[in-house]
Amino acid sequence: MTWATIRKGAAEKAAANLSEAVRRDFTWDSARQMLDGLPGGGLNIAYEALDRHVAAGHGSETAILWFGKDGSRQGFSYADLSGQTARFANVIVSHGLAPGDRLFALSDRVPALYIAALGTLKAGLVFTPLFSAFGPDPIRMRMEIGEAAALVTDAGTYRRKIAAWRGEIPSLKLVLIIGDEAPEGCVALGPAMAAASDRFEVVATQPEDPALIHFTSGTTGRPKGAVHVHGAVVMHAETGRYALELSPGTRYWCTADPGWVTGTSYGIIAPLVNRVTMIVDEADFELERWYSMLQREKVEVWYTAPTAIRMIMRAGREAAEPYDFSSLHFMASVGEPLNPEAVVWSNEVFGRPFHDNWWQTETGGIMIANTRAMDVRPGSMGRPLPGVEAAIVQRQGDGVRDCRDGEIGELALRPGWPSMMRAYLHEDARYKKCFVGGWYLTGDLAMRDGDGYFWFVGRADDLIKSSGHLIGPFEVESALLEHPAVAEAAAIGIPEETAGEIVKAYVALKPGHEPSDELEREIRGLARRKLGPAVAPREVVFRKTLPKTRSGKIMRRLLKARELGLPEGDISTLESDES
Repeated sequence: MTWATIRKGAAEKAAANLSEAVRRDFTWDSARQMLDGLPGGGLNIAYEALDRHVAAGHGSETAILWFGKDGSRQGFSYADLSGQTARFANVIVSHGLAPGDRLFALSDRVPALYIAALGTLKAGLVFTPLFSAFGPDPIRMRMEIGEAAALVTDAGTYRRKIAAWRGEIPSLKLVLIIGDEAPEGCVALGPAMAAASDRFEVVATQPEDPALIHFTSGTTGRPKGAVHVHGAVVMHAETGRYALELSPGTRYWCTADPGWVTGTSYGIIAPLVNRVTMIVDEADFELERWYSMLQREKVEVWYTAPTAIRMIMRAGREAAEPYDFSSLHFMASVGEPLNPEAVVWSNEVFGRPFHDNWWQTETGGIMIANTRAMDVRPGSMGRPLPGVEAAIVQRQGDGVRDCRDGEIGELALRPGWPSMMRAYLHEDARYKKCFVGGWYLTGDLAMRDGDGYFWFVGRADDLIKSSGHLIGPFEVESALLEHPAVAEAAAIGIPEETAGEIVKAYVALKPGHEPSDELEREIRGLARRKLGPAVAPREVVFRKTLPKTRSGKIMRRLLKARELGLPEGDISTLESDES
């Protein structure tokens, strides 16, 4: 089937007309009126996600259907979650934590993680999720930057990754251990919650009060902590409706981990605010498990990543034939550009296309999307959502110039949407550099066609995207340099069919050390222990020297160009090179 044969019916064309009217008349003030706000004034994400539904008589509706790795299943109503999050809020307050304190979560996708997220927000604290796959060094660095006051994790993770350096984080007052028992110096969450009240008065947070911190890596320096506020819930609610077709009772599955911003914004907040039934699977990707989940649970809206879509495609059409996907009415993709072949393939196999969309940790919510009302153009990330003004610009002195349709430039957004990050933690100068000429500059290169569709071209920096993880080369290189044989290190991303990109590292050895297969395995092993398998390089290549500028900066761009056989570009600043 060619894409030209994939068209929409009259009803969807009517929806497109409605969508244009919505785009024209939309205001963020009107969107805010769709939410309740706190009874005494203020705005709190957890109240909008849970308590207001209970107050309106919807407490018995299913909020979460959770599936364990071992085949177990648990259901949580909105009333259940309201009570459990109240208990969690009472626990952390009883230990002296106060509004504005930062609670970090390091856990697999178990119910306690979701209860902790919403209970933290209910108590007015700032919730910061981390990937459970991180190694000790990335965890510690983020907790130091974020001045963590509390941590929720499991006993095994605590012993393996945190116990050795816990005492060196002076801000860390409390470690809550999921389950009924805890190591010395920690608090077992199970008994603590059982003893706590299931009533808690939601803290009267204001729209500009910090609610979330999501870390994203930079090409140099330490990870950046992007700060988001309670007012972001307005964006989560609206984009959940416009970009993901969420409505009360929808059976919805977002496969993202809350350690990634998608797993919090669209794996917790947007669906619950829109009163859907969320599917949460503790297990990682496994084709038959996923196909069975879609069929058995009659999933209606499915939000997943291109990495997963590529793994599904690799299994072939025949793997999908035994399953019934007739309940699915909308599928969306996020995390990196979705290749056109995947859009066509999904339409043939599932009877509908994946709808790509674009946003960043810094934007906090979906900005550009292929909506149900639009004709999908495979390879395009779609058009800006209502309330979002986007442009393609090129930096010019202290300002920018607008690019013509079809011209490649930097994707820019007009500030003012509710979920825009309000700061990078402790890095005001770095934050201010993101805003030029009245625009937020995203660092992504893109182009816009004559019909207003946007097309991703590439990153304007060196960030590596692997299986949905955003990896900063500096973090990888820092771990490699801890090996006594390594003098210099550089990390780049190289294309890989399933993950999108994988990390490849180059190292120059100190005198007295010679390259060998054994040494390569030893260096990779160190990186895996320090960083975790999601971040560590898959391959380490030895070089006598690495290409550097006259100022001593390693030219990752040049390494990548040579790896992929691309033009080397301007090398006028090249000082040294491999030999």
